[in-house]
Amino acid sequence: MNSDTKWIIGTVVVLGGLLSAQMAGQIAAVNARIDDMNSRFGDMNSRFGDMDNRFDDMAARMDRIETRLDGFDTRLRNVEIAFGKVDQRLLTLERILLPPREPAGE
Repeated sequence: MNSDTKWIIGTVVVLGGLLSAQMAGQIAAVNARIDDMNSRFGDMNSRFGDMDNRFDDMAARMDRIETRLDGFDTRLRNVEIAFGKVDQRLLTLERILLPPREPAGE
């Protein structure tokens, strides 16, 4: 082997080694970024898991409020019926106890 051949082979080996080292560094950097993204996705999943619990809590509260409002509707309807009965009794008493009105202008 002459010196030119040795020089070419040495250059190829050195360049191959440098290229391999550069690729290993890039792969490590990409790997680190992927790990960082995975941890961020994990954080987001834990936060959204907490949000799901909060949404479930809010839905349960809304269900309780709707139930209470339904109870208020029933109670209000009962009060309306009772006032209707009182109004009917009052009209009956007015017809019996009060003298009839005379027409205006006479």
